[in-house]
Amino acid sequence: MSTTIDTRGLSCPQPVLMFMDAVKSGNENEIIVFTDTDASKENVSRAAENKKYTIKDIEQQGDEYKITLIKD
Repeated sequence: MSTTIDTRGLSCPQPVLMFMDAVKSGNENEIIVFTDTDASKENVSRAAENKKYTIKDIEQQGDEYKITLIKD
C-alpha cells in the first residue's frame, strides 16, 4: 500500500511534518512525496532515512520533485 503527499507550495518544516504524520498513521510500505523546493527535498529525504525508509527514486520535473520512499 502506498500514500501520496503533496507538499508543493509549503515551506519547511511542513513537508517533513506531513511525512512524519504519514509514517505514524500506519504501516505504509511506500510513501510518495511531491515538493517544489530543494530544502524540502533534502529535509524529507533526511527524515525518511532516519525513519528507516530508503530513497527509491527522486524525479525532477521542472522545479518540482517526486520522492519515492520505501520502508526498509
